[in-house]
Amino acid sequence: MYQWRKFEFFEEKSGGKAAIPAEIAGGIQCCSSGRGKIAVGCDDGTVGLIDRSFKLSSAFQAHSSAVLFLQQLKQKNILVTVGDDKQPTSQQSSICLKVFDLDKVQEEGSSSSTPFCVQILRIFTTQFPEAKITSFLVLEEAPPIIQIAIGLDSGSIYCIKGDIARERITRFKLQIESDNVAVTGLGFRAEGRSLLLFAVTPSSVNVFNLSDQPPRRQILDQIGCEANAVTMNDRQDLIVGRPEAVYFYETDGRGPCWAFDGEKKFLGWFRGYLLSVIGDQRSNSKNTFNIYDLKNRLIANSMAVGQVSHMLCEWGYILLLMADKKVLCIGEKDMESKLDMLFKKNLYTVAINLVQSQQADAAATAEVLRKYGDHLYSKQEYDEAMSQYIHTIGHLEPSYVIQKFLDAQRIYNLTNYLEKLHDQGLASKDHTTLLLNCYTKLKDVDKLNQFIKDEDGGGDHKFDVETAIRVCRAAGYHEHAMFVAKKSGRHELYLKILLEDLGRYDEALQYISSLEANQAGMTVKEYGKILVEHRAAQTVDILLELCTRDAGLSDGVANGGSIVILPSPMDFVNIFVHYPLYLMEFLEKYINKVNDSPAQEEIHNTLLELYLSNDLSFPSTSQENGFVNGYSNGDSTRESNGAKKDTNRIERQRKGLNLLKSAWTHDMELPVYDVDLALILCEMNGFKDGLLFLYEKMKLYKEVIGCYMQTHDHEGLIACCKKLSDSSQGGDPSLWGDLLKYFGEFGEDCSKEVKEVLTYVEKDDILPPIVVLQNLSKNPCLTLSVVKDYIARKLEQESKLIEEDRNAIDKYKEETDLMRRETDDLKTNAKIFQLSKCTACTFTLDLPAVHFMCMHSFHLRCLGDNEKECPECAPEYRAILEDKQRLEQNARDHDLFFRQLKGSKDGFSVIAEYFSKGIVSKTAVPPGDNV
Repeated sequence: MYQWRKFEFFEEKSGGKAAIPAEIAGGIQCCSSGRGKIAVGCDDGTVGLIDRSFKLSSAFQAHSSAVLFLQQLKQKNILVTVGDDKQPTSQQSSICLKVFDLDKVQEEGSSSSTPFCVQILRIFTTQFPEAKITSFLVLEEAPPIIQIAIGLDSGSIYCIKGDIARERITRFKLQIESDNVAVTGLGFRAEGRSLLLFAVTPSSVNVFNLSDQPPRRQILDQIGCEANAVTMNDRQDLIVGRPEAVYFYETDGRGPCWAFDGEKKFLGWFRGYLLSVIGDQRSNSKNTFNIYDLKNRLIANSMAVGQVSHMLCEWGYILLLMADKKVLCIGEKDMESKLDMLFKKNLYTVAINLVQSQQADAAATAEVLRKYGDHLYSKQEYDEAMSQYIHTIGHLEPSYVIQKFLDAQRIYNLTNYLEKLHDQGLASKDHTTLLLNCYTKLKDVDKLNQFIKDEDGGGDHKFDVETAIRVCRAAGYHEHAMFVAKKSGRHELYLKILLEDLGRYDEALQYISSLEANQAGMTVKEYGKILVEHRAAQTVDILLELCTRDAGLSDGVANGGSIVILPSPMDFVNIFVHYPLYLMEFLEKYINKVNDSPAQEEIHNTLLELYLSNDLSFPSTSQENGFVNGYSNGDSTRESNGAKKDTNRIERQRKGLNLLKSAWTHDMELPVYDVDLALILCEMNGFKDGLLFLYEKMKLYKEVIGCYMQTHDHEGLIACCKKLSDSSQGGDPSLWGDLLKYFGEFGEDCSKEVKEVLTYVEKDDILPPIVVLQNLSKNPCLTLSVVKDYIARKLEQESKLIEEDRNAIDKYKEETDLMRRETDDLKTNAKIFQLSKCTACTFTLDLPAVHFMCMHSFHLRCLGDNEKECPECAPEYRAILEDKQRLEQNARDHDLFFRQLKGSKDGFSVIAEYFSKGIVSKTAVPPGDNV
């Protein structure tokens, strides 16, 4: 024991002022704690209940004589006492057991109140002979069932089990010794459904299994102890105190023992501490009270005390009742005070063991470990300090430890700490960076391999993946970085290392081919430029496979029934920014395999831009990397040079024109490309054939001949007008007029072309001769001989027309004069009707008859109901009226007028016809149209 340190973890709380209340006058025979009060039994038969302030809460007469033993139950507010009562008869023992319900009070004649006595039992009967009671213990099994064990000086134990209040009890006897050795201590222990009873005598330690019938006895030791030197700990182990040591017993025998010298007058157990009052061999009035922390092998407190009569625990304190009725109230100091005491003495190990044994929270334990680590660090014991800091992981900020060990000489300690930090999954990105830097500085490849490669396949990494990859790349450990990237599924980082750091392009392409479609597409978008720069042909093949994968399946549904969403070729256009010919090749192959792509129009637009561009080379980039005209010099199948540029451009323009035509056939209303973009491309790159095709498809015929006029291609211009001026085919005959105006402003001799043009102008009578002469007169290089024959024919033709018009005028004048004379005759002269036969039936005309001014006569009966108009002349008259009405309606139909005006070769004749028929001049405007 001299090796155990002594501390003052406990202190006297009452200041020596606590004492048994003066109202309790008798000598204290027994006491018990529980349910917030202390029960005290006296030699005068009274029981007093003392509260926390050591004041008498209540007192009552439990027995007529002394109270020998008592115990408070904890589950119910019940007090069980054993005492001496007067003998009612000489045959019965005066020792009886009483059960009091402290929650119920029975009123008596006096002013005092006594708890209700539930039951009174005689302990000794004829079957259970009387002996001196040396020990007493009550166990609450399942209230109201209780188990009572009464130890006697005869070596016997009387047991009472059952519901005492209802007298449903069972009594039985256990025998320990046959030579009348007193039972000095008892203890119950429950193991599952079994109930065990420890029994101690001065010469033995025994255990009974009360679940057996009859109970079976087992001797645990041949040495026992005196009274009050027996207690039970929290694990229900029996503790026996002898002068040489304290022994622990379990159900199968003796357990550990502790060599504490001195007579054990009292033993107790309090919150994991062993309590012992040790007698002084020199004086009975002087004792030592020790509190042992067996886990940490220290004496938590040691103090000199007087003569102790009883020891118990209540209210979180240890209570020592002295012989003079004073009470020592001893309480445990708080954890902070105990730790401060230990820290001042640099007893950090003791402090750690203390907080761990008392199940302090993890944060408090970590704080103790930190202080211990700081202490060791200050002593330059870095390895031991780090071992303490490692135990603080999860509670202590890692930067606190890392900052202390950043020195290069302590990098091994820092590495160890960072490894533990990662093992517990508490490392940040910065911690991963620091650990990997430690490995690389130490050049410890084995550790690096173990950290990165020796993880289980399942679950997440214990470090930040991107950080690990970045650090390994920076340190030149590319294989490790690739391993992490591949294992974590970071395909983009894996390819970044392959392409940017190692230049292993073929391996990168092979890796991309092994990925799923969406992952492969994402990686190609990010690193496609590098791949095209170094492995263009292979990249094109991969892209083609990626964009046309499962293209043979109908409706885009794979064999498994899942919908396949293929990437669009337009998603990868940007990777060909410096290599347009490879882009052209990729898109050409794609449209040859896929005819119904959703991006068809965009693809055609891009191809048109590639086909029609005058120059596809980028000297600032492609030539520096060994590329000419968009192809790699290293690719022998696509070697190109400056001499072939024109040939390539012509070939591309041919492809462009074919694309323009194939994507806008005669049966298509709209093309599969952007017409405006195509026009701009053709105009910017001077692609005449494309412009002509587009203008013709858009029926912009004047723009078509404008292209020929710009190049002064007279032969093509005339041929184009022949093709586009046929009105029966939807052409525009006015093109000849534009052509004639062009030659008039040409300024050079073009007599041959003008004569040919005049032939078509004259044939379709497109322009009046005066306009022809005005246009051609602007060209000083043209002579009158060019138009002489045309003018002679036109004059002869006009003369004939004039003569025909004059004859028609004369005829119309004669007819008009005749009509006027007939009108005057009808107005001034009588009309004589001389017909003798009916015009309708040809019979002789008789009365009643009807005569019309047209000189037709009819029987009245032949006319029927219509006798106001001549049946013979009515159809002709009605036709004239209908023509007049139709002309009036046409006058109101402005759209019809303008359509006729536009569709006629001679618009003036249309207007003249409207005036000649009196439509324009005499037609009134309807009120609703006068806006």
